[in-house]
Amino acid sequence: MARVASAVHLVTTDGPGGRAGFTASAVCSVSDAPPTLLVCVNRTTSAYAALRENDALCVSTLAAEQAAIAAAFGGRTPMAARFAAAAWTTLVTGAPALRDALTAFDCRIVARHPVGTHDVLYCEVVGLAEPGAGHALVYADRGYHTVTLGGPARREDAA
Repeated sequence: MARVASAVHLVTTDGPGGRAGFTASAVCSVSDAPPTLLVCVNRTTSAYAALRENDALCVSTLAAEQAAIAAAFGGRTPMAARFAAAAWTTLVTGAPALRDALTAFDCRIVARHPVGTHDVLYCEVVGLAEPGAGHALVYADRGYHTVTLGGPARREDAA
């Protein structure tokens, strides 16, 4: 899986289970109607207990210049220090949304399924942040990389 390039996101939550977040690349679109995302979370992550108790989360898609924030949320950084490393806002659910992210999807968790070491969360999108600017941050081959956004699509890329 290290060879699969994926967008980098912060998954954050706040509620009865507390405020927590982690870096994720296992996020994808499930449905347009209703708009739904799939988020996979390892049950050993420090954010798992909060996500188990809370019914909402926010998926903030990171820009290339936010690699340091991704690293802070992906490591052994204490939770309070993770959130102190960036500026936050909230949308509909109250889950923290990263300011200046490429986009942020505010979601209610509508279903959970355990699979192996992870829980698969199905998250209905109930709010969106204004899109930020910049290039996309992706994770591949065990490192962060930049993908240029906004250029014209080539015909062979549309397949």
